[in-house]
Amino acid sequence: MLCRDCLAHDDVEDRVRDGQGRCRACGSTRTLAHPELFTLSIAHVDCDAFYAAIEVRDRPELAGKPLLIGYAGPDGKGGRGVVATASYEARRFGCHSAMPMAKALKLCPQAVVLHPDIAKYARVSDAIREIFLSLTPLVEPLSLDEAYLDLAGTEAIHGRPPAVVLAEAALRVEREVGVSFSIGLSHAMFLAKIASDLDKPRGFAVIGREETERFLAGRPVTVLPGVGARTAERLWAAGFRTVGDLARVSATELIRRFGALGEDLAQRCRGEDPRRVVPEHDPKSVSAETTFDVDLKTFVDLKHQLWPLCEKVSRRLKRERVAGPTVVLKLKTSRFALRTRRARLAAPTQLAETIWQAGVRLLEKEATGERFRLIGIGVTDLCSPELADPVDLADPQAARRSAAERAIDAIRAKFGDDAITKGR
Repeated sequence: MLCRDCLAHDDVEDRVRDGQGRCRACGSTRTLAHPELFTLSIAHVDCDAFYAAIEVRDRPELAGKPLLIGYAGPDGKGGRGVVATASYEARRFGCHSAMPMAKALKLCPQAVVLHPDIAKYARVSDAIREIFLSLTPLVEPLSLDEAYLDLAGTEAIHGRPPAVVLAEAALRVEREVGVSFSIGLSHAMFLAKIASDLDKPRGFAVIGREETERFLAGRPVTVLPGVGARTAERLWAAGFRTVGDLARVSATELIRRFGALGEDLAQRCRGEDPRRVVPEHDPKSVSAETTFDVDLKTFVDLKHQLWPLCEKVSRRLKRERVAGPTVVLKLKTSRFALRTRRARLAAPTQLAETIWQAGVRLLEKEATGERFRLIGIGVTDLCSPELADPVDLADPQAARRSAAERAIDAIRAKFGDDAITKGR
């Protein structure tokens, strides 16, 4: 038994909460009871409406209003923009992330729309991650707003079970950072992720070993990791609609029918997950892209869209302390056909100008009059930043361009990203 507000906890439920479910110490109703509460150690934490919560924190006058984070287009009606985050007030109208902004504004025309400030959100994410790392070194970020934690073996360090440590971390993040997150606690990673979504916002849900198969049995097969729309169609066609349907078939039969996928399904439907929390994944690439409100076809118009993306990629490379020798241009036609083109540089780079020059050369070959709805640029084959942008004796201006860009970085770090802009 655990009180999530004062952290009172005990193996005997009656010592912590009264007959009405209130904490005996502080009177809170945010109490949690589960027979395996103090023995589980795999957690998934997911911030609640993360981008929107940060904006409300910084602009209290937005509290209680439906808020959409994303791009609404030049006419303010949504264009081709997509909702990055919808506040819980906006979700009451049916809005949700990944929804076209135009549809969200039809559902909730009174919503306040704010453009995302990814740099700010990344700083908040870093602050939260530091708190998680004070709990355990086994923190695996999935995105800016969610992560896995493995707290096995930390009870001796903290003097309390993982569940209590997680509840305390939630209070600390709310107090020090100003946003909230929900917790899922279980014995397997995918179950912890499912649990974190059961009690939002400010939730804490538990899926224990004893209840796993019973919990999963009636849920749709799409709840299992790796079962997307196409895989679900295959399973439905074979008569498998719930996880319980899969569990009633032997592993041998699932492997015979579905191969390697069947082996994964046989494990997951019984609550088994061989994965372990991995502290960091080395990024394979860094990229940025934008979807246009109106299709573009001329080289000049497309090139105009490319430079801000090159700056975004450059900032991320520098922040994540990586570099790369391969520039990748991404284009999507008006008919949704995807094109990617690559250019190999003489040396790895972190510089926006170098990425831009390579991207423009690639773009010039593709901009032949066809209409495009999206453009993106990225750097791949990442390596150590020590290898980046060496002195080029064949290009005496390279050192000056590099020094100028580093000076721009320093100004922006001190005064903000809008403090200085390079003209093209």
